[in-house]
Amino acid sequence: MSEELLLARINHGFDHLDADGDGLLTEHDHVLMGRAVARSLGHGEESAAEQRIITAYLAIWRDLHVSHLPIGTTAISRRQFVASTRALADDEAAARTVYGALAEAFLAVADVDGSGTVDAGEFFVFQRGHFSALSRDDADEAFRRLDLDGDGTLSAEEFVSGLIEFWTSRAPEAPGHWWAGRPPYLS
Repeated sequence: MSEELLLARINHGFDHLDADGDGLLTEHDHVLMGRAVARSLGHGEESAAEQRIITAYLAIWRDLHVSHLPIGTTAISRRQFVASTRALADDEAAARTVYGALAEAFLAVADVDGSGTVDAGEFFVFQRGHFSALSRDDADEAFRRLDLDGDGTLSAEEFVSGLIEFWTSRAPEAPGHWWAGRPPYLS
């Protein structure tokens, strides 16, 4: 069951990263994700804030994905994504490096007020940019589960750990299952 949960989360994640729905993860998807998150955070089209967020997403594409693409390719298929993400789940140090960098990039975008933490409102608007159907109630429930110390904010460590758990944990009770809101794959 735990392997099934991991694969369900990876596929669920891919569904939302593939922003244009063409079955491939590309640079263009990262531009679209950046735009969606900027809109969710209230930034205007073609604003400096939107461009900063798109630039952060393009850095994720460049730094996290491009170096792993086979020569001559510009996209990652679902099958490739699932296989490589699943392999990272078996290598704790590599997962912490890769997903830690991703989480730090996301944290820089989600932490709208620059406090070094993410509050429930920031979490909701950031996540809604990725998961457009995410309700406030589900986001609040996810936030409560990820806020391990119960102080009303996600520290950098809680934010990073939640994202790493989302992509790697096989433990059914891991708070990271809730990273994207109510897990549709948990009964």
